[in-house]
Amino acid sequence: MSLEDQELKRAGLKVTLPRIKILQILEISELHLSAEDIYQNLRDAEEEVGIATVYRVLAQFEGAGLVIRHNFDNGPAVYELDRGDHHDHMVCAVTGKVIEFHDIEIEKLQRKIARKYGYQLVDHNLVLYVKPLSPER
Repeated sequence: MSLEDQELKRAGLKVTLPRIKILQILEISELHLSAEDIYQNLRDAEEEVGIATVYRVLAQFEGAGLVIRHNFDNGPAVYELDRGDHHDHMVCAVTGKVIEFHDIEIEKLQRKIARKYGYQLVDHNLVLYVKPLSPER
């Protein structure tokens, strides 16, 4: 049984060829992919999976906790595998590039702020919109 088969079964999903192919694309990508990106990858590999199937499988993966969906700014939703490691994101306002980062000081500060207002932080999503620094003159 392949790793993809095991992941699908563990998530309570039936093992199907489209699910396996989409999971493989997400596993090898280091980028955040839109449904259209995944669909294009499938077409490039001459896989016969329709765009509606891609959207449906991604929704199933999200519901099963296999992927995380992000909506950065006004762009399309993008997906990444949920590997269990928390990280935050920066999005370049010029290029749209997504940069993942983890900063322990930011994490501590967020918990401190929640406590200050009488809450316990249970989850968060931090996105910084950035642009390249101008060259010094």
